[in-house]
Amino acid sequence: MDGSSDEMDVGRERVEAVERAIALLQCFEEPGEALTLSVLSQRSGLYKSTILRLAGSLLHTGFMDKGADGRYLLGPELRRLGELSRSKFTLEALIRPVLRHLTTITQETASFYVRDGDERVCLYRENSPRSARHHLEEGTRHPLDHGAAGVLLTWYGMTADSERAVELRETGSIVSKGGRDEDLAAVAVPIVNRHGELIGSLSVSGLISRFSDERINSARKLLKESAEALKPRLPRLDEINLRRSDG
Repeated sequence: MDGSSDEMDVGRERVEAVERAIALLQCFEEPGEALTLSVLSQRSGLYKSTILRLAGSLLHTGFMDKGADGRYLLGPELRRLGELSRSKFTLEALIRPVLRHLTTITQETASFYVRDGDERVCLYRENSPRSARHHLEEGTRHPLDHGAAGVLLTWYGMTADSERAVELRETGSIVSKGGRDEDLAAVAVPIVNRHGELIGSLSVSGLISRFSDERINSARKLLKESAEALKPRLPRLDEINLRRSDG
């Protein structure tokens, strides 16, 4: 359950009371949902006494509302603020640090692809610091049926018995060796938001001679960890601008 300290965690610049209030608002999962105090406690992990204190402030500021039956609802202030933030969310600030981390650890090129019709577009990338590397340019397009990222974007969510669909379901990733270029190998994982929507594909790629089974497994683990870290931070697909900021 929740702690009792409301002090700021100076090192991480966090205030527990604020985070608990946000956690309370995040308990609502459906439009127009009205929740009892018990359900709020169950979903948030907070004591009912804590919820009552937080709800008092949230009701006063319009972030929550309370029906005649005593159930809690999201308040009108959230709708007002939502209207102010209607501009599309840009992924760049979230994705670029992840790519830099992947490249630093693997020393290979890391990239993020999105689907555009029958093609995949390299939205962001961090090229390997090695002299012999897979060099990518942002904005380049490739067919979906070649390379780990393209195959993943094609087969994600499919229940077919295709070898690639099975691989994706069983391992949560796609490995390609010589799929688009005979000298290149890549590992790709899906980037999905908490609503289960596929946003794009995160991949690590490089010379096929360096992609041993051990390094493939290591890259897969890093990629999946990165995908899990991104998942709760990603909004719904229709709220995202899937174009680079310069174009």
